Amino acid sequence: MDDGFLMEVCVDSVESAVNAERGGAGRIELCAGLVEGGTTPSMGLLQVVKQCVRVPVFVMIRPRGGDFLYSDREVEVMKADIRLAKLHGADGLVFGALTEDGRIDTELCTALLAVCRPLPVTFHRAFDMVHDPLVALETLISLGFERVLTSGCDSSALEGLSLIKRLAEQVMSSAPCVTSGLFPPGGGITERNLQRILEGSTASEFHCSARSARDSGMKFRNPNVAMGASFSAPEYSIKVADVAKVRTLNAIAKNIL
Repeated sequence: MDDGFLMEVCVDSVESAVNAERGGAGRIELCAGLVEGGTTPSMGLLQVVKQCVRVPVFVMIRPRGGDFLYSDREVEVMKADIRLAKLHGADGLVFGALTEDGRIDTELCTALLAVCRPLPVTFHRAFDMVHDPLVALETLISLGFERVLTSGCDSSALEGLSLIKRLAEQVMSSAPCVTSGLFPPGGGITERNLQRILEGSTASEFHCSARSARDSGMKFRNPNVAMGASFSAPEYSIKVADVAKVRTLNAIAKNIL
């Protein structure tokens, strides 16, 4: 962590991982399917990213998009992916699981944490879908999660800033030994709002994607076919982590001190 803040950048490609490190990221969250909020990346992607960057790489464990209520077979997939991620050099893991009534699935989380150890684990933005975030935070602390990624249960970390502040106050009163890195804000963080988010919270870490669209190198283009559903991103525009954006966010964080 440089100068008091650690910037985690979520990426879904080797290019983005390299750009994130070049821009000053202190940690990478490696995913696939960022358009769905992030799913488990391939182990090939993890292997190559680990060869190309030196910063820690935390691997998303999420077998599909959608909700965070998992079937028994999906749980088996998650356990297998955790074991493979550890085998291929993951520095930490990221997952979340809820019950049907919007509470932390303590039984499943306990089982998955046991497979993850001794690596550190982040509970991802499934937290933003819980019924009672204050109760959920206490549960996650008791389970032993190292950090909880949150937008304050709102559309972005800026919109959810008041809840993020309440969570920080709760931690300081009930578990003062827990660091402010427990719940890094994430969700909609940009150069325009990062300063307000960091000044309005006690966070020592933050999470962003810092992406820009880059035009495809394809010269021949078929406009009549799309490789996904109608809402999918266009085939001929690729979003990657932007070195300049990462550097700008890093500089903003440093200048707050």
